Amino acid sequence: MRFFDQSFLLSHCKSILDFYTHRVVDDTGGYHQNYLDDGSLFNTHLKQLVSSTRIIVNYATASIVFNNEDYRRIAQHGLDYLEKTHWQAESQTYAWTLNNHQPLDMTQQAYGYAFVLLAYSALFKAKIVKDKKALIRTYNLLEERFWQAEYGLYADEISPSGELSEYRGQNSNMHLCEAMLAAYDATKDVLFLDRASEIASNIVQRQSALTDGLIWEHYTPNFQPDWEYNKDDPKNLYRPWGFQPGHQTEWTKLLLTLHRFRPESWQVDAAQTLFDRAYDIAWDNENGGLIYGFAPNGNWCDTDKYFWVQAESFAAAAMLYHVTNEARYLERYNSLWNYSWEHMVDHKYGAWYRLLDQQNNAYNNEKSAAGAKCDYHTLGACFEVLRTLRHNA
Repeated sequence: MRFFDQSFLLSHCKSILDFYTHRVVDDTGGYHQNYLDDGSLFNTHLKQLVSSTRIIVNYATASIVFNNEDYRRIAQHGLDYLEKTHWQAESQTYAWTLNNHQPLDMTQQAYGYAFVLLAYSALFKAKIVKDKKALIRTYNLLEERFWQAEYGLYADEISPSGELSEYRGQNSNMHLCEAMLAAYDATKDVLFLDRASEIASNIVQRQSALTDGLIWEHYTPNFQPDWEYNKDDPKNLYRPWGFQPGHQTEWTKLLLTLHRFRPESWQVDAAQTLFDRAYDIAWDNENGGLIYGFAPNGNWCDTDKYFWVQAESFAAAAMLYHVTNEARYLERYNSLWNYSWEHMVDHKYGAWYRLLDQQNNAYNNEKSAAGAKCDYHTLGACFEVLRTLRHNA
């Protein structure tokens, strides 16, 4: 296979979208978010903010790439649900989860706001949203509720009763950096680029200096590393213990995106370091693929293979190859794709499997689930490589 090829990537994106397109719209509102491998639906009553917004991003972006009106309509359908059902106008908050279209969990998550901002960015770029009002409103809500000016980073969580959690994490900040970069790309408003640059510098330069040059997940209220948080739960969906190889390589991607908009010499060096160290520690030489987590001493603490780790990493490898012209990054790109093509891509029904064990066996027949997967990472990674190839042309 010619994985580093526009026609292949476009065809693969189309095949992923085809798994969802004819079944993703819930006629009662929003998107269906829970799918078995063959496309059968389960838990159709449950919807989660991250999946609702990520599916908007999938279709808004695809509407541009493929100039497809059906994709635009699907994105618009998701926008309507975001604004009429997830958004609680009276309290100016978002429902984190919904059960039969009624708020179930009203915890306010900076992580969720990141994808609200990302969704509006994709919609604005696709000209589905005509102005910046919603983008600015989301930025201002983040500023009022989560921004910790003394640290130059965001807090994570506000309880339904309005109490700010003491937990601080890099994951929400990483996705907020991603969203700010997308907002700048869509609007060219330097407000968003300034904030993306600040987050990136504070996480990748300041915070990683506290943890041997890699990015730790969990912090105390004053952003000191919390080495014990979830130590007994390395498989936690949102807050796993250990260094996450996929987050090191995801930061590689974000640093190189930032470098595209506002280049500084440290960005490429840091991007290479994060990618190289994560890949060298986490690549499974026996079974292929990148494992999920490793301890501070380098020992693997979660040997499962997650779809998003492979996808974010092949996008990072392609971007590094473009910036450095070092052949080893193209080799690693192809290694990640060869592994994914053999084990992660469902060639029978379409899209990618979500989770495999170390020997590449599936745990169950759930392909996508609310809050866990909607092929946002796989599509986004392919779109990013396509962008890189266009820049090479």
